[in-house]
Amino acid sequence: MAAAAARANDPEPHIPVLLGPILREVAPVAGVWVDGTFGAGGYARGLLAAGAARVIGIDRDPAVFRMAEGWKGDFGDRLALVEGTFSDLDTLAGEPVDGVVLDLGVSSMQLDQAERGFSFQKDGPLDMRMADSGMTAADLVNTATEAELADIIFHYGEDRAARRIARAIVAARPLARTLDLVRVVERCLPRAKPGQSHPATRTFQAIRIAVNDEFGQLAEGLEAAERALKPGGQLAVVTFHSLEDRIVKRFFQIRSGAEGQGSRHAPARVQEKPAFTQKTRRAIGPDEDETAGNPRARSAKLRIGIRTDTPAGRADRAALGLPKPALGGRS
Repeated sequence: MAAAAARANDPEPHIPVLLGPILREVAPVAGVWVDGTFGAGGYARGLLAAGAARVIGIDRDPAVFRMAEGWKGDFGDRLALVEGTFSDLDTLAGEPVDGVVLDLGVSSMQLDQAERGFSFQKDGPLDMRMADSGMTAADLVNTATEAELADIIFHYGEDRAARRIARAIVAARPLARTLDLVRVVERCLPRAKPGQSHPATRTFQAIRIAVNDEFGQLAEGLEAAERALKPGGQLAVVTFHSLEDRIVKRFFQIRSGAEGQGSRHAPARVQEKPAFTQKTRRAIGPDEDETAGNPRARSAKLRIGIRTDTPAGRADRAALGLPKPALGGRS
């Protein structure tokens, strides 16, 4: 037990963002929790240390479970690891749960692995898959039409130069390596000034989101959490960019009955009984100490909802504001 405690308290190379605020806001932590984006296991360990009876860790990346082999035994049957997507977390959990935590987007662990192809700062194959199967980034950039690529980069990356970048990608094909794509994008955009993000940031974000259907997964995952949670259970979601946060914010507004009626000239919406109450109306961000110690936390936002006893439902996709590029049938 002493060894387990010491190992659990070791500094983590991949720091879970906003873990302190999560544990503070959902206290007291008890019962069964789902860590739907297990990654390096930081949230799962934090929940277990804070009092969770059991944590079910879910991830679609099989590599994360191999990395956990050295320490997961410290927690015995209090930690169960399941390969799958958090869009199926209610089925994968197999029981009603007391809490769900989701940390969205790409993990620093994945960014650090050049062979995964997520980073524009490291040379690697254009892969970007969070799982071991499906379409790769190379498949997408080498087969999508110029119009499809422009739509993806504009809607998922919010890059106003999307058409110019898409045209340059098509002209440079085939592309096989991350730095090949970086050079194409750099030729389309001005050099970044000090303090600005790299020119390829938005394009890499957009292609990664498309390859992994991140927004479709997010909408389904929020609904799966609603189905899985017991009355009084809590859903904590950490986002890292405005598109993710907008979807999560609207989900909680819609499912808590707080989205308003819109224009007074529009037909009145039928108000359903709320499935959640919102812990706070505003998102919770990192404090100065966390930002200084973990630069990845700078853009992070935390939103928390508390489940009511209303039967689970479904949120309208248009109301959630999911970006809708024309992908010609691609997933």
